[in-house]
Amino acid sequence: MLENNEEKVEKPITEEQSKVSRETENAVNEVENEVANESEKADEKHEIPMLDYASMELEKLVDELKKLLKSHPIQQLKSNVDAIKTAFNSKFGALLAKKKEAFLADGGNSIDFQFSSPTKTEYNKLLGEYKSKRDAYYSQLEKQLKENLERRNNLIEELKTLIKDADPKTMYNDFQEIQNRWKSVGAVPKTKYNDTWRTYHHHVERFYDLLHLNKDFRELDFKHNLEEKLRLIERAEALNDVEDVNVAFKELQELHRMWKEDVGPVSREHREDVWGRFSEATKKIHDRRHQHYRELKSKHQEMIDAKLAVAAEINAYDTSSNKTHNDWQKSIVEIEKLRKKYFDIGKLPYSKSEAVWQEFKAATKKFNSAKNAFYKHEKSAQNENLRKKMELVELAESLKDSEDWSETTNTMKRIQADWKKIGHVPRKFSDDIWKKFKNACNYYFDRLHAHKNEENKEQLVVVEAKKEFVEQIKVAEISTEEDVEKALADWRALGALPRNARYLDEKFNKAMDAHLDKLDMSRIDIEMMKFKGVVDTYLAQEDYRKLDSEQFFIRKKIDETVREMQQLENNLSFISNATEDNPLVQNVRKGIQEFKDQLDLWQEKLDYLKRLDY
Repeated sequence: MLENNEEKVEKPITEEQSKVSRETENAVNEVENEVANESEKADEKHEIPMLDYASMELEKLVDELKKLLKSHPIQQLKSNVDAIKTAFNSKFGALLAKKKEAFLADGGNSIDFQFSSPTKTEYNKLLGEYKSKRDAYYSQLEKQLKENLERRNNLIEELKTLIKDADPKTMYNDFQEIQNRWKSVGAVPKTKYNDTWRTYHHHVERFYDLLHLNKDFRELDFKHNLEEKLRLIERAEALNDVEDVNVAFKELQELHRMWKEDVGPVSREHREDVWGRFSEATKKIHDRRHQHYRELKSKHQEMIDAKLAVAAEINAYDTSSNKTHNDWQKSIVEIEKLRKKYFDIGKLPYSKSEAVWQEFKAATKKFNSAKNAFYKHEKSAQNENLRKKMELVELAESLKDSEDWSETTNTMKRIQADWKKIGHVPRKFSDDIWKKFKNACNYYFDRLHAHKNEENKEQLVVVEAKKEFVEQIKVAEISTEEDVEKALADWRALGALPRNARYLDEKFNKAMDAHLDKLDMSRIDIEMMKFKGVVDTYLAQEDYRKLDSEQFFIRKKIDETVREMQQLENNLSFISNATEDNPLVQNVRKGIQEFKDQLDLWQEKLDYLKRLDY
């Protein structure tokens, strides 16, 4: 039995309570509290690779959640599941907003909107499974922690009894057996971890202080423990050179756990020194970590301010001048740029991001509400546009087989222009109605091009024939009016020339002029024959514009000739006293006669044009 060694004070007195600075003590306490927190989470520490969930589609996110539930312990999934939840909620929210926007744009009421998704149903089921298993795990963990606490308290009582009543011959072995059992006990509630350990360690030190009968064992243990603690100190001091302060802090937590759980006390002469060195090394890492988080907090505040500024910009965005679909499309692009700017600022910790996110959501909701109101109002206009476009489709389909090429082509071009002027139609009809209209137009114009290609082949034959005919006319014997009329008839019979070959008409007329000048015919007859040749060519070519221009030109010449003739007759009245053999009178009368002859020719040309059926 140990003599006179009853504990006089129940309150633990351990090496942590040595005389160290208050700041160092605070730093140590913070680390020890973290160790206590981590002690409960020992089974959660295995890190599962964090995939780029933000880039995955909804179906892929569901697959990944399913894999996690099948392949890993439930307590290790929290970080990955939270990341999947964030990505899924964001993507599904965007999909839901898009579906609702389309529903409202088609004239639906917001209160009637519903959207079901098999992917979302499966996601909810898997998430429910995760929560159920997680709750069961933590319920069992809480029970286990309480049982472990009871076991450790029982071991403390056994140690106290050993100190008071143990047999000196067996007490060291009994003590080691208690130590081994202590180490084998699992985690206890984090709120009890440090107090339980301090109480236990206090009685361990009491045991060593009173172990005078087995001094060799005690000194050997003290020496071994000192060596181990010095190694822990060296490792702690080396952590100050680790660049990543979070990595250093995690390692420091592990060193504190080992200091408490794996290494026993040292002799009194070394206790304060080794604890002081370990505490100072702890404080350095603690201070670096706090500085890191101060800088991080400042950075987070800058990000918060930047995100709130973007949210305010979206909230203040003026849509009052948006009157058309294009106006709104431009605004949507601008808002999307602001949304991208918001997300490009970076991610905030959840605790800091929620309030900012709500501001951003409220701002974008305000814009979306205004946009949806516009498109709902536009629905009636879109239905009217649909009616107009359906009429154009019906017209295009009724004309697509027409062979009235000139008239139909003009109509088709007009309704294509009209189509472009009509605004948007409801989205669900847009593709179908456009396809019908496009197909009808394409069908007609394909036929038109095929017709023109065939015409071109025929026209090439006409061009070659008329080239040859011009050469024949140049050397032909044309001596009578009948010969001229036959030549003109033969020329017309060859067919109409394409526009780019009408220079052959001029060559033909020039060749005919050479023959006409040699005929025994009056000037008027010759002129009329030439005129008829030209006009008949226009008629054969169905060039009604030129026929109209010719008629307009002749009427103008008739008016000019009448005015000129009247002017000469008026001049004659001023010399009424002169005799007929007066040269001036003779000259005026000659001019009047020439104008009369011209007038007869112009009138005959006009009469001929009037008789044409065009």
